[in-house]
Parts: sequence; structure tokens; C-alpha cells
Amino acid sequence: MREVVTIQVGSYANFIGSHFWNFQDELLGLAEDPQSNEVFKSHHLDMDVLYRSGETPQGILTYTPRLVSVDFQGSLGSMSSRGTLYNDIPPVQSDVVTWTGNISTHATERRTKNLFLQSLYEEEQKRLGMENGVNGGKNDSEGEIQDKDIVECLQDGVQNWTDFSKVHYHPRSLYELTGLGMDIGEFESYGIGRDAFSEALRGEEINERLRFFMEECDHIQGIQFMVDDSGGFSGVAAEFLENIVDEYTNVPMLLYTVRSPGSYINLTSRKQTISHSLHDAISFAKLSSLCKLIVPIGLPSPSKTSRFLSIKDEKPYYSSAIYASALHSISLPFRMEPLGPSAESLYISGAVDINGVIQMLAGQARHNSVAILDVAMPAPPLSGEQVEQSLLGNLQTLTPGTADNVEDLQAVESMTVHGAIGSGGQQASVSEVKDRVQDAYENALARPMFSHLSVARCPLPIPLPFPSIFGNLVSQNGELLSSPISGSRSRGSLDVHSIPMAARLRSSAAVLPFLEKRLGNLRRFGIERVALGTEIVRSWGFGQEEVEDIGETLSKMVTTLDPRSQVSSDSD
Repeated sequence: MREVVTIQVGSYANFIGSHFWNFQDELLGLAEDPQSNEVFKSHHLDMDVLYRSGETPQGILTYTPRLVSVDFQGSLGSMSSRGTLYNDIPPVQSDVVTWTGNISTHATERRTKNLFLQSLYEEEQKRLGMENGVNGGKNDSEGEIQDKDIVECLQDGVQNWTDFSKVHYHPRSLYELTGLGMDIGEFESYGIGRDAFSEALRGEEINERLRFFMEECDHIQGIQFMVDDSGGFSGVAAEFLENIVDEYTNVPMLLYTVRSPGSYINLTSRKQTISHSLHDAISFAKLSSLCKLIVPIGLPSPSKTSRFLSIKDEKPYYSSAIYASALHSISLPFRMEPLGPSAESLYISGAVDINGVIQMLAGQARHNSVAILDVAMPAPPLSGEQVEQSLLGNLQTLTPGTADNVEDLQAVESMTVHGAIGSGGQQASVSEVKDRVQDAYENALARPMFSHLSVARCPLPIPLPFPSIFGNLVSQNGELLSSPISGSRSRGSLDVHSIPMAARLRSSAAVLPFLEKRLGNLRRFGIERVALGTEIVRSWGFGQEEVEDIGETLSKMVTTLDPRSQVSSDSD
């Protein structure tokens, strides 16, 4: 086993993470359910890669994500920062009196649990009662919370990422940024986040939490890091990453920068536009300099990702589900059970670790460190005519600002297909998927220089708190129908139980517009003589020489993909 430590920094990153861990929890449950499909009971995925075993002070065995999560104070809703497995430590009463004046206590009332969280609590109490030989459940269904009521309460009632999380967390996993002295809306620039990390020992506390998980790993594979980089959390993440790079020099890092549709706001003033443009350029340059592979994720309108999905773009609960599904698919090869050099499996193929993916995509001749994430959700069936157009044509990018139909002779791709549906609506075998994907690439108009394929028979399980984002052409097992199902236009976990998925990371010149925009804006607003954003970057703690170095970093990234590129100073 080679462990992976996961880090989630920022509100939207934690929304994505909540869905991601729900998928893992669902897989764990289905593997033990005698009524589940054989592909879930024999998925051949090593869950210990992502999880750690432990024990509470009361001697209760635990199995929790190897995770460090950072978010605002109050972002946990009704959940304690110590998670749900361990009791809160009561405050210690001191006998030392240092103040003789009046004392007033101001306490924020903890939010009440929604129906979903109430149902989790009731199930846990029932399970504990049965283990202790006590009938902890009800004798009939009267008063029990129904699944349809849970689904309805989540559709428009989710406010925090913990509102739909079904996972137990370790007490060292959840960290809240306290004492910021500002409203959440003011935490919007790289400089503010950088200062927040270094103040009040926050950085030391966060580093110590990561150290706890890192030091108990025997053979760490790497770190998967998600950061909401649309505001101050990018500065928090950059400072955090600097410490990680210094302390864990040889640990591979796969960095996802994520954004919600709500971050693409209409700016009302010239100053806001300049500040936003400079933030994007500096944030991306600083973060990318601290890792070997960075994957920008987050579209202004993810509802356009697939015609088979029905998404409310304005709701982070909905859009984050798309990105979490893709990250689940991409990470499957990291936890496929190892096989011998000549062994073949009926359930998995193409296992690769984090470092392997990084070397594959960023270690080629031109050393491009920026990857594009694509997804087909659900993946189309592998049967029928023109399969190559159906499979590759249904992959839609989740990386903003990329170019379409770019022919790149040096492109490199790593794709995962799992739960694919073959002929007759039956689940495709591993060998069938490999053959069909190979045919698809051979018949495609544009082919990458190199492609790696990972295959798993286990589809994406759809847990109960997953949002209703599927259209009425998606069947219960994710098969795409020729005629719509009558009734509601959107279908959720009560209607769709699993879906086939395809996700792809690619190193391609198609990301050039994304890079050129950031370089052009940095030159225009931060580097040129009499640049309008000079005071803004100075207030973030950057001198002119450092800004020019950041511009050089972006310039090298652009010329790596297009040596002939000359980005003009008036680019937008």
C-alpha cells in the first residue's frame, strides 16, 4: 500500500471534497452489502490508500480519510471541528483568577442538523444499540425519515459542505480559520490569504495537522491538493505549499485549483477588474511554481458540460458534484491493487501512482506543468457505430479558457474509464474497453503523442445525498436512453444508482489561451510602466522585482507550449 494524503483548502474545494469522500464511503458500504452488484464487492481498489485506521479513547475502531481540510470559521455548520467520532473536550476551569470585572459570554448558536444528518445520527444510534444488544431502532416505520424527504431537503437547503457529508472525520482533519477580523466577502485577494496563514500561529497549527498524517505513512505515494483559488485561500494554499515543499521535498504533489460558477462575477468597477485580473495571474503563477503538475478546474457554466446533465449552476452543491466525480475517476489508478508483471485482472487495468501521472504529463520533452481535465458523465456505451466519435467526442473539458480542436503533436494523455457499458446494455469487460478505446484513438482525426489508459469495471456509485443532476435520458445504471423517461426533467440518487465514467488528464497546447490571458493581464496591470495595478500588488506585499519574476514564470509556461508565442503587453 502506498498512502495518499488529501488536502482541501477553501470553501469550494471542501464542497468538492465532501462529494468525493461520499463516493468512497459508498464504495465501502457496497463492498460489504450482500445485495450489491459483484463489481462493487470485488472492485479491487485499496481503500487504505486514502483512509487510515484508528481507535477512539473509548476503544472504538475508526476508519477515516487521511485528510486536512481548511475553511472559514462557521463553515462546518452543525458539525464539530473534532468531527463526529470523538466527543468534544469540555473547557477546563482554571482556579487562577486574573480578572475581577464583569464577564459576558457570547456564543453562536450551533445550527440544527438537517434531515439527512438526523438520519445518519439515527442510523448510528441504531447500530450502536444492536452492537450492545439493545433494540435501538423503531418497531415500525412510523416517524422514520424517508429517503425522498432527505433528497428534497438537500436540493435547495444545502448551505455548508458538511450538510451533505456522510463521512466520519478525524479530529485533526478539520481546521477553521478563526479570528480573521473581516467578513468572508472581504477575504478575496492573494495578499489577504498570505497574511492570514502567517498570523496567530495559524500556519504552524495547519502544518502540525498535516505532519500528523504524513508521519504515520509507511510509503507515501503523494499528496492530492485541492484549493479554491478564486480568493484569499490561494494565498493560504501557497504559503502552506511552501512549507510542504521544504519539509517533504521528495513527495509528489498533484494540485487542483478549483472555482465555483459563482466566482465568475460581473465586476462593477475598474479597480475590481484590475484587482481580479492580477489576483488570477499571481495566484496561478505562485501555486504552479510550487508543484510539478497543476490542473485548473471550474467553468462559468458547468451545466454545458453534458447534454445528459441538468445542473443549477448557481448552487455549489450541484456544480461541485461534477468536479468531484471527475476527480474520483482520475484518482482510481492511484489505489488499484497491484498486480504482478504478467498478471491480468478481470476488474482493473493500468494502475499508476501519482508520481507516474506527473512524470507522464509533465516530464515529457517540453515539461509542461499545466494539465487539462476532461470528463464524459455519464460515459457513452461502447457499442454501436462510430464509437470513436461517441467516446472521445463526449469528453468535455472542465478547465476554463481552453481552446477547442487544437492539434498538438506533442500532446500526452492519461485516461480512466470505469463501469463502461458494452453490447446489449451489459457491463463491458476490461479487455473490451481497452480494445474499443484503442480503436477510438486509431480512428480519431487528432491523436496524442502518447496515451495511457486505466480501466476499472466498478462504476461511479451515486450516494443518497448526491444532487439531482441527471437528465431524463439517463437510466438507473447510467445507460443512455434513446427516448426520455416521463416525469421530472432531473433525476437523482433515488432514480440513478450508478453511472459509467470517463475522465482524462491531458498535456496540450489547448491550455495556451488560459496562460496567455494571465500573462497579458499581469504585464498590462502590474509590470508595464505606469501600470494601473502597481499599488494593488504592493499592498499584497509584492515588490516590482518580484512581480517581474512572476511574469517571467508565466512567460516560460507560455513559450514551453508555443516557442513562437509573443504575448503583447495589451493582451486581455
